[in-house]
Amino acid sequence: MAGKCALLLAACLLFRPIIAHAEWQAVEKVEPYAIEGRSGAELYASIGARGPKVGGDIRAIAHTNFKLTWTRKYEPRDGACVLVSARPKLIITYTLPKAAKGLPDPTRRNWATFIAGVEAHEKVHGDIIIDMVRKIEAATVGLTVPDDPGCRKIRTEMTSRLSELSQAQRRQSRDFDRTEMSNGGNIHQLILDLVNGG
Repeated sequence: MAGKCALLLAACLLFRPIIAHAEWQAVEKVEPYAIEGRSGAELYASIGARGPKVGGDIRAIAHTNFKLTWTRKYEPRDGACVLVSARPKLIITYTLPKAAKGLPDPTRRNWATFIAGVEAHEKVHGDIIIDMVRKIEAATVGLTVPDDPGCRKIRTEMTSRLSELSQAQRRQSRDFDRTEMSNGGNIHQLILDLVNGG
């Protein structure tokens, strides 16, 4: 009897309706910006003068940005509309400082530690973005909107869901930055070690 139940369960799983969740990979790229200096303090001052602008005229050490587009397939079914598949194309761009080669010791070692920490910090922002895209997939693929044979209402419903997920991603990134850059936070400590270490 147990064997028949297991066989029936396997058959049900095998023939259940399949909603398309295609595997995808984010494209991650680095856009370096050149900085100058022979000491940690000079390098940090150069970052302040040349770093990417965020939020108007404020310069940052580094910045993570992304471009997200989708290929979606909608199907009208019995007067409703179903999003049967959604394939994201995600490009994440990390803007990072790049020091000239040939830094003297201990600046070279301190710079290596600093930039490794900054890269790791920005990678967390990238992971938060990837997580948001996966949540968008989960919240929209298979979405069915009744009385929508032209597949127009479904787009309004999706916009509402996507807005909530986008706002959550921004909040999570801001909270992470606040922690990392606060007194004693990881980025704060990396800056102090670079500037005071040589």
